[in-house]
Amino acid sequence: IQALPPSTHLVQVTGGERTESLGKVAARYNISFNKFDPFAEARTIARVAFLGSGAEVIAFENSSDIVVSRHRSIGKGGWSQNRYVRKIHGAVQQHAREIEAHLQNAGLKYEKKESPAFGGLSRAHFHVHASRDMVPVAAFRGSDVQVRISGRKLDRIRFKPLRGRPRYLIVGIDPGTTIGIAAVDLDGMLLHLTSSRQMTMSDVIEELFRIGKPLIIASDVHQMPSSVEKIRRAFNAIPYTPRQDRSVEEKWEITSGYACSNDHERDALSAALDAYRSYKNKFQNIAKRAPPGVDLDELRAGVVRGRSIEQVVAEMTAEAPPEAEEEEEREEPTPRDERLMQLEGMVKRLRAYVDELQGELKDRDVEIVRLGALVESERSAKSLKVKRDTEITKLEGAVKNLKQRLRKEEKSRKKLTRQIERLKRFADLQMNGDHVPLKVLEAPTRDAVRALEDDLGIGEGDLLYAPRTDGWGMSVVHHLCNARIRALIVGDTPDDRLVAAFRECGVPLLSREGLAVTLRGRTGTVAGAALDAALGAWDQAQEEYARHKKTEMLESIFREYRSERQKEVRRHG
Repeated sequence: IQALPPSTHLVQVTGGERTESLGKVAARYNISFNKFDPFAEARTIARVAFLGSGAEVIAFENSSDIVVSRHRSIGKGGWSQNRYVRKIHGAVQQHAREIEAHLQNAGLKYEKKESPAFGGLSRAHFHVHASRDMVPVAAFRGSDVQVRISGRKLDRIRFKPLRGRPRYLIVGIDPGTTIGIAAVDLDGMLLHLTSSRQMTMSDVIEELFRIGKPLIIASDVHQMPSSVEKIRRAFNAIPYTPRQDRSVEEKWEITSGYACSNDHERDALSAALDAYRSYKNKFQNIAKRAPPGVDLDELRAGVVRGRSIEQVVAEMTAEAPPEAEEEEEREEPTPRDERLMQLEGMVKRLRAYVDELQGELKDRDVEIVRLGALVESERSAKSLKVKRDTEITKLEGAVKNLKQRLRKEEKSRKKLTRQIERLKRFADLQMNGDHVPLKVLEAPTRDAVRALEDDLGIGEGDLLYAPRTDGWGMSVVHHLCNARIRALIVGDTPDDRLVAAFRECGVPLLSREGLAVTLRGRTGTVAGAALDAALGAWDQAQEEYARHKKTEMLESIFREYRSERQKEVRRHG
């Protein structure tokens, strides 16, 4: 590519990043050729390139390098060595100055790097911020100096499509919270398939505009959703809907052979492929009747929009600028000719406007027919059935809610019944004079205390029993103390800190040993005489604990007083 003239463009007719065969590209323009004849292939390549197919290969940045250097080696010499070197280096410097003057006159930005040498320069490098065809300097090779010009290579070759018009698409859209988009070309090839929860309507339009130009917008239901209709109107595309809503089995059959990530992509792809299958026979008929060298996509798009093949071909031929075989001298236009040209332009614009209005009129007729059918369906028995089904659904929902409330009340009733039975048994135990009833606390924890309060309640004077003491906390101890229970009996040896906590709040903490505790579910009994003896022993120990605490408090006060007196004596001498 570097060896080509700067104004020569290299075109890859089989595409850029995504390539396809020459036969497929030629078929797009209804051109056939002998694949085994290299001359026929070359002629076909030239024709499709002339028609605008392919992409230009861009391998260089928009900058160039100019290098001015010696063209001969200075080597070893004799008596004239210095004069010989000065001559070469002076010539390099002179050419560098001339090139710099040309760049300045052209107004180009550049960076210069020189290598000074005896008698001038051995090398000069110019980095010019312009492409090769914009540089006003030519490559040169003389006896002493050479000038090389090269474009700066890109890190990766880029492709620029020759055709400015976007390709036509058949788009299937599945609206909803998660929107699915599928786009195929007019040959049924899948170009784009995606789904997203974050895409808005403007994002969908921008995404489709980036891919191409939607010719047909399709839906998988008979009644096109309003959001899809708005997208269709944004592109002035042709709508497509099936005669009846597609079932899941039909969608799977249509999309078999394609990898879909979810149901939304499957529905969108099935709509696009269904629309393509509907127009496939028409597209094949157009390809048979189209003359060679005509863009089939443009021809198909025109026919789909309601025009005949002859009209579309005539318009495409009129759009192509005729090549003048020889320039003819043109006379100065007269005022009458200018007026005729203005009128012809006005007539052309009015005809285009009439065609546009006729297209809108057809769309409105279709819309009127669709709305009329919708009104008729609303008036039919189906509409009444829908209303009846809606009312039935509401009543079923109400019945379901009432059943749920009934089950909840039934559970609450059973729970209260069990609680009443336990309270009756506990009341019967209180009638026994030899034994004292107690309530079983699974453990001195918040959850266990809350469960016992909900079941039997914890009140003043209650006797509680806890089979184990692991997991207790100070909040539970304070809660039991505030409830003013009579005592807490534990089944294992309590922790010293737990004993101290109950001593501090004055609630007896008793061991099960010797109390003859009998348990039955969440209730139980304890021998009354043994309980009185244990409470008496606890009271004596509590009095001793109180005296010990009071003694410690007095001793602490005395020590504090003596310390203060010693400090005062030392302060005053």
